[in-house]
Amino acid sequence: MKIEEKHGIRERILTLLRKQKEADKLQKSLIILKKLFALEAFDNAKTVLFYASFDGEVETFEMMAQAKKMKKSVALPIILMREEKIIPVLIDNFVEEIEIGPYGIQQPRYDHDKMLNIQGIDAVIIPGVAYDKKKYRLGRGKGFYDRFLNDLSKETPTIGLAFDFQVIDDIPHEEHDVPVDYVITN
Repeated sequence: MKIEEKHGIRERILTLLRKQKEADKLQKSLIILKKLFALEAFDNAKTVLFYASFDGEVETFEMMAQAKKMKKSVALPIILMREEKIIPVLIDNFVEEIEIGPYGIQQPRYDHDKMLNIQGIDAVIIPGVAYDKKKYRLGRGKGFYDRFLNDLSKETPTIGLAFDFQVIDDIPHEEHDVPVDYVITN
């Protein structure tokens, strides 16, 4: 039952994300940016792992640009399909160092010298299709971030970004699911 329930929630929220007007998405994303940057856990972070927004998600590229201006180190995940995991890679230039990866998501080009040890991350900005009141997240169903969160130190703050309609009362979760520390909405 949980799988069907999650699938229904995922489809409903993805439809709302895709139907949202671009201007509304950008305006709401700026509100979320301001709240994120006011969060002490983010302000204290020197190295932040973001996600590359796509498919209607909260816009993160302006957030990354402003974080760079604040002298924060910014990383993005590379999806390793065979290993079924993501690895964080530092990024300096969002134009020259980005390529389209699996699922059509932008990611850094592979550069072994820029790979970031998971212990070197001070905050993680997590994508999610939906979040619930207990801060459990529903992703796109592939489990990449679930596995990553299970490996991450419990001391590293995890921050979900979501539009208000992406926060629902309850998401069915399992023992291995890890809630985020914060969910920031517009």
